[in-house]
Amino acid sequence: MTAIRPLVAGNWKMNGLGSTLGELADLRARMKAAPVPDADVMVCPPATLLTRAAEVLDGSDIALGAQDCHPLVSGAHTGGISAEMLADAGATAVIVGHSERRIDHGETDALVNAKALAAYRAGLTAIICVGETEAQHQDGKTLDVLRGQLQGSVPEEARAADTVIAYEPVWAIGSGLTPTPADVAEVHGFIRSVVSQLLGEGESSAMRILYGGSVKPTNASELLFVPDVNGALVGGASLKASDFYGILSVYCDPPAT
Repeated sequence: MTAIRPLVAGNWKMNGLGSTLGELADLRARMKAAPVPDADVMVCPPATLLTRAAEVLDGSDIALGAQDCHPLVSGAHTGGISAEMLADAGATAVIVGHSERRIDHGETDALVNAKALAAYRAGLTAIICVGETEAQHQDGKTLDVLRGQLQGSVPEEARAADTVIAYEPVWAIGSGLTPTPADVAEVHGFIRSVVSQLLGEGESSAMRILYGGSVKPTNASELLFVPDVNGALVGGASLKASDFYGILSVYCDPPAT
């Protein structure tokens, strides 16, 4: 398989005010100091902070992402934010299909697919999220659920250059619970096999598949070097520069202390 450069993306979710941008400045300073993580780094703050975050991160190695987009370019959609608007604000990527959007807002695979296409239209990378609930996990339906989500959510136009898959077991998000490394390896290997069926082996072998779900400095080294894991989508631990850099430090040589 092609060597894949890891990506660690921080999803701030509905957290952060202007005063929080100091954490980005802190992260930028840590990223400049030795040792430097051998990985791509991204932060996805709420839309209200994108423009100001872009100013803080300008000239740094930290990419800026967004958390959601509307599938259309513009129109009478009060509260909607198009992918083009996100790109105009400085974003280079957008998360689509996060479990919280699927559950809280009833987003379907078809809508996630349309949002990924919108991301491509605007020149953004689509970070497409998939994952099973606790009930599905306990019923042994994890792989069936993931197959269906991938088949429905990943556009046939998707390519490794503009698409990232993020696996987030819903039952692990914010719970402190995590699958075993063996479980993560099985699921990520399965995801790559389904992507290969959908897009071809060439795209599958180059596509980044991130793990998300209670990733923190204390378990990052255990989870991020599992086969077929190419980085992480980090939630709460990305809100503090020290914690987020603690996760990034597993990609440092020598490791940060």
